Amino acid sequence: MKPMVTTFVLGMSLSFGMPALAEGSHGGHSHDDAASQAAKPAMSATLSDGLVKKVDKAQGKITLKHGPLENLGMPGMTMVFRVQEAGMLDQFKPGDTVRFRAEKKNGALTVTQLETVK
Repeated sequence: MKPMVTTFVLGMSLSFGMPALAEGSHGGHSHDDAASQAAKPAMSATLSDGLVKKVDKAQGKITLKHGPLENLGMPGMTMVFRVQEAGMLDQFKPGDTVRFRAEKKNGALTVTQLETVK
């Protein structure tokens, strides 16, 4: 039983650790540099283009016609998203062109960043 648990823990740590190492492995950089490099893509993540079709402030939702969502592997389509904070919707109306980031949070696609395109 003990070897099986050890194998499971080792396997899990490798599967979670490998992507971070692959993203942050740049020749000549220390481990700390690699960790900070791996964190940067998440912070400066690519935004997707969208067009606001509907805003539902009461429900904290927005309907967007959008291009591909690269971070989620989704093609372009029109869909309803939750927003991380209802106050994000105060400055948007149908017809606005936006750039946004959606992420899967608690099983729901949620807009975490939303800005107007000028």
